[in-house]
Amino acid sequence: MARIYISLGTNISPEKHLKAGLVDLQQCFGPLQLSRVFESESVGFKGTNFLNMVAAADTDLSIAQVVTTFKQIEQDNGRIRGEKKFSPRSLDIDLLLYDDVICDIPVELPRGEILFNAFVLWPLAELVPNLSHPVTLQTYQTLWQNYDKQCQQLWPIVFEFPPELLPTNTL
Repeated sequence: MARIYISLGTNISPEKHLKAGLVDLQQCFGPLQLSRVFESESVGFKGTNFLNMVAAADTDLSIAQVVTTFKQIEQDNGRIRGEKKFSPRSLDIDLLLYDDVICDIPVELPRGEILFNAFVLWPLAELVPNLSHPVTLQTYQTLWQNYDKQCQQLWPIVFEFPPELLPTNTL
């Protein structure tokens, strides 16, 4: 059984797609551990604000199977493949960590944006402050404390989770 950490982001009908994505993830992976939801300015392009969060789950699936599952959930929620890297998204789901695996194939792990995007690092630091990044060996709390918070604007929001998916801090 592997512990996975998942980044979710959306700026097209964001509440609808975030809720649907979480329900789909719970159906595929079982109980989820959830960060708060954050609103952030778009990064890399001018666009409407995003809703972002991080979730954790346990799985017996391989890394490739997890990524395939994420792509299917994105597609089921209106994600169009072939979009520009920096563009609006109905739902973007990325695998951040798969236990302490470090690899480049089938995806980069740990995901590089953990160290560079506040909308990933802050919710991850909130969810697992004492967990250490497998490359830097620093805790996510330390990484967030040392992050230049002026480079990206984001803030926690009140978010009404679907009734069948109540956030929990423990699995």
